[in-house]
Amino acid sequence: MKTELCKKALELVGNPNILVNLISRRVRQLSAGGGSRPLLAETAGMGLSDIALAEFVEGKMSWEMVTEPVESPETHSRKRKRA
Repeated sequence: MKTELCKKALELVGNPNILVNLISRRVRQLSAGGGSRPLLAETAGMGLSDIALAEFVEGKMSWEMVTEPVESPETHSRKRKRA
């Protein structure tokens, strides 16, 4: 991974744990194929993690912090049964 990309991306996110989750999810998308191609014009000599970081730094992808917990399907169905 390119150090300068990591530093720039971390400045945008602020939390290294969130950054790791964002980038790893994008790397999985890129490696799985299925129509998910890099959003950059030039990717020669770049690894998947560098591509994901560059996409993030260049504003090609974004993220949003969810402040409320998301219910799992099991929790949702249990609440419905009790009501």
